[in-house]
Amino acid sequence: MKAQPRASHYVNGRFVEDERGAPLEVVYPATGETIARLNAATPNIVELAVEAARAAQGEWARMRPAERGRILRRAADMLRTRNDELARLETLDTGKPIQETAVADPASAAEALEFFGGAVAAFHGDFVDFGGGPFGYTRREPLGVCVGIGAWNYPIQGAGWKSAPALAMGNAMVFKPSENTPLSALALAEIYTEAGLPDGLFNVVQGFGDVGAALTAHPHVAKVSLTGSVPTGRKVLAQAGAQMKHATMELGGKSPLIVFDDADVENAVGGAMLANFYSTGQVCSNGTRVFVQEGIYDRFLDRLTQRTARIRIGDPLDPATQMGPLINKAQHDKVTAYIDIGRREGATLHHGGGVPQLQGFEGGFFVEPTIFTGVEDDMRIAREEIFGPVMSVLSFRGEDEAVARANDTEFGLSAGVFSRDLSRAHRVVAEIKAGSCWINHYNLAPAELPFGGYKQSGIGRENSLAALAHYSQLKSVYVETGDVVSPY
Repeated sequence: MKAQPRASHYVNGRFVEDERGAPLEVVYPATGETIARLNAATPNIVELAVEAARAAQGEWARMRPAERGRILRRAADMLRTRNDELARLETLDTGKPIQETAVADPASAAEALEFFGGAVAAFHGDFVDFGGGPFGYTRREPLGVCVGIGAWNYPIQGAGWKSAPALAMGNAMVFKPSENTPLSALALAEIYTEAGLPDGLFNVVQGFGDVGAALTAHPHVAKVSLTGSVPTGRKVLAQAGAQMKHATMELGGKSPLIVFDDADVENAVGGAMLANFYSTGQVCSNGTRVFVQEGIYDRFLDRLTQRTARIRIGDPLDPATQMGPLINKAQHDKVTAYIDIGRREGATLHHGGGVPQLQGFEGGFFVEPTIFTGVEDDMRIAREEIFGPVMSVLSFRGEDEAVARANDTEFGLSAGVFSRDLSRAHRVVAEIKAGSCWINHYNLAPAELPFGGYKQSGIGRENSLAALAHYSQLKSVYVETGDVVSPY
């Protein structure tokens, strides 16, 4: 099974290679086999990409926003037309089931391109009347060359979420995918070119942390947008901040999902499963601390166990498969280690926790969907981001207790509330210290809504008009229509 691209990088509208770069092997997580061999970017590739972006950005920024948007919308149509082939590529790259990638990955990128392509024409400055003649206005201007650093759980979505607002606003972008999932960003780059995006405006360079650091530190880069872990975010933000660069950090979480005793149990169980087992639990916003009110705790747990037991693990390319492997061996080792930690800390391994042996996929990085009960708030499995299909189910008595325990974390990315009492649901959401919240659902991220976190979970927002603001700078202009009054 191969997925070898024509070259490792995409710079100035064409594939480029530099075999002096460090080897970068792409492994299919379901089997452990190498499906592509690339090279990380050398300093020369980094320089070529930044210079291509810099050379192209000025003319692009001078185009009418509606013209820029037209190209993005054309690219969105192409993403939808090629959804099946892109979904298969994303499954090979990530190991996620094809039933997920076919509906969630290229489609989410297309939604972002379509939204920003349409929204940017109406995103502009304001007119201010000072009375009697003088007036002022503001201008929304692009930043210049922006760097996007993607995560491995949603590669093409991340490339779309970062490039769409950047390009719509008149910026150029150099995008570095995760070294674990380098393939689909190259496919997006080709689509952009076919859609009419001028050369140099979206460049893809591969590599490890040193390449990301080189891009962040480059003197001609105005902004960096990272999706990744909190430790990585701290490093990148410190590097960007040292040069006063704009930065958006979409980082990790240990998010709460609160289920009140008046909730629809089936919906709440479905939400909890989406919040823990979708993408094999490798979602930054996952609600891995599920707080269930005592009155329905047993009923919730029974249905959760029954439905979890039916999850089908297997070949990610089989449309019937519901859960695939983790991304690589290191992540598999990390997740299984946390399952052992949960046992040692005294939590009850209620369901799963094993490593399934699947015929034909013996080299894959599979783990069973796992449910812990008897979890205390100070246990590591309740405080640290695991990034795997490991759910902690905790009970609570009253609303104030649930809110206090939900907020007792350094993270603040997401939260969910299930309740038929919408007044209470809105009241609780208002008290939760998290940037992206759901009421009676979980993990939906439409392009129209901002996505991002509080506290250690990040700075800035992806999606919505807020993202256009983060890829622009605001200029104020005062215009005098009369004489200058001066004491001199």
